[in-house]
Amino acid sequence: MKAGVLPRPARFALVLLGLVVLLALLVPLLSPYDYATPNWDELYLAPGAAHPLGTDGLGRDLLVRLMWGCRISLLVGVAASLVSVLIGVLWGASAGYAGGNTDALMMRIVDILYAVPFIPLVIVLTVLFGRSFLLVFAAIGAVSWLDIARIVRGLTLTLKNREFIEAARALGLSDTTMIVRHVVPNLLGVVLIYATLTVPSVILFEAFLSFLGLGVHAPLASLGSLIADGANHMTSHPYLLTIPAALLTLIVCSLSYLGDGLRDALDPRGRR
Repeated sequence: MKAGVLPRPARFALVLLGLVVLLALLVPLLSPYDYATPNWDELYLAPGAAHPLGTDGLGRDLLVRLMWGCRISLLVGVAASLVSVLIGVLWGASAGYAGGNTDALMMRIVDILYAVPFIPLVIVLTVLFGRSFLLVFAAIGAVSWLDIARIVRGLTLTLKNREFIEAARALGLSDTTMIVRHVVPNLLGVVLIYATLTVPSVILFEAFLSFLGLGVHAPLASLGSLIADGANHMTSHPYLLTIPAALLTLIVCSLSYLGDGLRDALDPRGRR
């Protein structure tokens, strides 16, 4: 495979993701149904012409709620991933470039955060601050940047002794300028790959939190909360569980294939 060319599975995954995003944006706008308003005359309708994916226990159109849930899950996944990548890159690059005791101290902080139990932390934050989008971002951001920080730190250790870094250092540039202008730009390829691979893990984190009831407020829904609702009716109305679960699986697998494709395209020699 030539460098810079996405493999076929990654291109197919990109098309699927684009289609999901397009449907998530357009369906709630074009549908006559509201995602929050109950309809007591249409409880638990099976998929049909009026409601292509059926209705839930309050008579709300499942397709509209599914697309709203897709919006929220993708928003949380992309936004939290960007925040975690920003923190991880700056932290890892600073630690690797500084070296010595500063590097040791910063990476020990990373090790301590690795040891913090995730779910109890979220429960404590929920009790203290209530359920909100900011809480979801904070909880996911507290753990998702740690892997990126370690990877960037290791790459920075090998990069800071390169000739162009030594030449820039000889010009008297400050450490901050060196990191921002010379270290981080040379890591963007790797960062892009891991950012793409971080999004599906963040979406799964959010779905897990929503499944436990620690996610978004009703009547808003994410894919995780829709799956949790469907699990309560999996025997009597299985479509309420299988459809959101299938969409979550499709999104996560597509993002994973896209991340693998970017890795192969940017570094074909590393493909196994």
